[in-house]
Amino acid sequence: MNKSVAIIGTRGYPSYYSGFETAVRYLSPYLADNGWAVTVYNRPGATKEADRTADHRIRSQMTFGIESRSLSTLSFGLTAAFAASRLRPSVALVMNVANGYWLPLLKARKIPTVVNVDGIEWEREKWSAPAKAVFKGGAGLTARLADQLIYDSTALSERWMSDFGVSGNFIPYGGERQPELPLTDGLRHRGYVLFVARFVPENTVHEFLAAARLLAHRHDVVIVGSSGYGGQLDDAVRGLADAHIGVRWLGHISDDRRLASLWQHAGAYFHGHSVGGTNPSLVQAMACGAPTVARDTVYNREVLGNSGVFVQPEAPQIVAAIEGLLRDVAVSEQLGQRARERAAEHYTWPQVCSDYERLLSDAMAGDRTLFAREDYIEEAWWIVDPVIKGGRGLHEYEAGTWGPKEVASMTPPGGWQNPLLVGE
Repeated sequence: MNKSVAIIGTRGYPSYYSGFETAVRYLSPYLADNGWAVTVYNRPGATKEADRTADHRIRSQMTFGIESRSLSTLSFGLTAAFAASRLRPSVALVMNVANGYWLPLLKARKIPTVVNVDGIEWEREKWSAPAKAVFKGGAGLTARLADQLIYDSTALSERWMSDFGVSGNFIPYGGERQPELPLTDGLRHRGYVLFVARFVPENTVHEFLAAARLLAHRHDVVIVGSSGYGGQLDDAVRGLADAHIGVRWLGHISDDRRLASLWQHAGAYFHGHSVGGTNPSLVQAMACGAPTVARDTVYNREVLGNSGVFVQPEAPQIVAAIEGLLRDVAVSEQLGQRARERAAEHYTWPQVCSDYERLLSDAMAGDRTLFAREDYIEEAWWIVDPVIKGGRGLHEYEAGTWGPKEVASMTPPGGWQNPLLVGE
């Protein structure tokens, strides 16, 4: 059977902008290896024609839109969805709930859709109130119209169940173990602080810069990233680098090996992302063995487990945690090793790509066995909700028994009988 997929909602292939683009760089060749015809819709200027990593089996098709912070996702998503509706692939992989508005175009052509919902975009500080409303509306349409949903963390899936009453499929991002890479000139192994992020408020940029002003008097600080559009945060980072000889601002890095080297040798990596699920830069940092100090969120705790140090988004706490790791290299190395092991066990690209292919195939075949219907969910809550609100509390009981002794007082007469095997 011919299998084809159109990928909508990223900047293109191969691109290095964010987690979606990283996933597409790994997923597209994997699908091609398994007999899929893959089309990825690109934005102008987002890819390089001479990129040596490009797999020429992947069809990259240019689309057009309005290149601005508030309109680019919607406008490029619209033209990509229109192009895909004409192409009529076996299935469409759609990234970002803002593109939920264009699902009817695909549905009208009977194209099954798998949507990666990304994070809770309507809670990001960088968006205006109208933009947040657009994302929330797109999420509602996605919940109703998508054939399959992908959540990159279990905490995110719980949030969608609470907000929209829909379940989906947990597929995180992967990390790739790198060979030992050379140290960047002028830096000392385990002797510098690293920060990698897009410059938006919810990534704790303001708080980290306040911490970096204090750290820079005693330690080298390396900052990777930008806003992508310029602005106050870029200006603040530039001013910090100009004022402190130990602060290096490297801007956006698209060279995977160069970034991996920075993670491998850092004494402390600060991860400040607060909105969203599994963050791909955090997973890759773990695969590289970076000793991580992370903002304390349910998402970061899910990913890191016991392989990180968690702090509130306050400069004094960030400074204290980072300096603790820089002072104790043994603890730093131990955290890095735990992170590598956790990434290898839970976050690998071969498994991620396999899960994506299974879901695309299920959507193609109309298999919704892993996608709970809303009426099923409502029925389950109708049963469970009175129990939760009953106020009776929990009762422990021994493993291998039929339940706590208190069950007799919690059910009407004759309402519970311990099951008996025939012949007992």
